[in-house]
Amino acid sequence: MRALLVVNPAATTTSARTRDVLIHALASEMKLEAVSTEYRGHARDLGRRAAESGEIDLVVALGGDGTVNEVVNGLLHGGPDPDRLPGLAVVPGGSTNVFARALGLPNDAVEATGALLDALRERSARTVSLGLASGTPGTPDEEVPARWFTFCAGLGFDAGVVGRVEQQRERGKRSTHALYLRQVLRQFLEEPHRRHGTITLERPGAEPVEDLVLSIICNTSPWTYLGNRPVYASPEASFETALDVLGLSRLSTPAVARYATQLLTSSPERGPRGKHAVTLHDLTDFTLHSKVPLPLQMDGDHLGLRTSVTFTGVRRALRVIV
Repeated sequence: MRALLVVNPAATTTSARTRDVLIHALASEMKLEAVSTEYRGHARDLGRRAAESGEIDLVVALGGDGTVNEVVNGLLHGGPDPDRLPGLAVVPGGSTNVFARALGLPNDAVEATGALLDALRERSARTVSLGLASGTPGTPDEEVPARWFTFCAGLGFDAGVVGRVEQQRERGKRSTHALYLRQVLRQFLEEPHRRHGTITLERPGAEPVEDLVLSIICNTSPWTYLGNRPVYASPEASFETALDVLGLSRLSTPAVARYATQLLTSSPERGPRGKHAVTLHDLTDFTLHSKVPLPLQMDGDHLGLRTSVTFTGVRRALRVIV
């Protein structure tokens, strides 16, 4: 077996020791090439080359959800074909690692490496569904290619929070859960559309859902983690189905307090609910339109402003070693 290890040296919890342990362990089982990323989009380029070479059997991503997202977009550049394309393996190295944890992997990189080696010896894999999104840019001269996501996307409020966090990280702040919570509060206080949403969800064969302030699209559950606490925005979402949506049409102070409490106490059986909450399950095709440009995020990566985004849930899109 030939494998490519893609390492993000800037990931939050990735260390030289972790990288060396992983390289040594994998090299004892296969022919391994290890490459550290050097620029934004490098992991995507490496994944694409691996897919196009026809010589790589497995791509291992060591990093956070952003690194995994880039590798996946590289692997699937020419479209999904799990029987032909290299498999994907993930070793968590970020601050949250939602995709890896949703797959059932340990959040510790060394333990996850052990689990990966066991899966390789046992030839254990699963083929997961993914989301694909293409959108209309917020400015006329902006190019917006279609992009895959592995566990979530969002248009509106939550994407604004992600953008604020990225700004703080660029200023040298560490990515912590406290940082996220502070940015949630700031986004809420400065959100101009929290009482009258601008988003409309349209899907074939159904009436449109109008005036949404927030829209979270989930490919699996949980949606995210606060430390070791899983948060379930769409409890029914899974890697075996298409996409789930949680939409909120009101973000007044009482509504935020109610839905925040529901998210913090959510479980695999029960998520957010109420007269201002819209929950949709297993959607293969739908579009979100906004009256004004709104921030978009995918897998925790802020992608700028969009006025319209079309989502497709693609079943059996990628083979993952677990």
